[in-house]
Amino acid sequence: MVATRSRAVETHEDATVGELLSTVTSDVQTLFRQEVELARTEVKQEATEAGKAAGMYGGAGFAGYMVLLFLSVAALLGMANVMDGGWAALIVTAVWAVVAAVLYQRGRSRMRTVSPKPEHTVETLKEDAQWARHPTR
Repeated sequence: MVATRSRAVETHEDATVGELLSTVTSDVQTLFRQEVELARTEVKQEATEAGKAAGMYGGAGFAGYMVLLFLSVAALLGMANVMDGGWAALIVTAVWAVVAAVLYQRGRSRMRTVSPKPEHTVETLKEDAQWARHPTR
């Protein structure tokens, strides 16, 4: 009486404990491989999106830098018509120091909200662990 794997799965009454254990082990291995693949895919998608966003931020940052540089030079030259050039440069520098401090604080607070952990995968792993503890529920 040689039963194939599919036959053992179809008729649990005829299957031996070893065959059933083999089937469960195989299913758990398959589930684990699928979870690992899901995690890998999820992390890869997030990394790709983060890379694209970083590239766009870089381009926008450079363009904004150029705009602000020339705007600062224009403000410096305009203020130099009214006061000494050294004081005008110091005022423009102080304004940029305040802007830099504010942007640093806002960026730091937003960076704390970033989650590098694959949330969906963690949730499904918890569900799998719950099922493994109580498979009849």
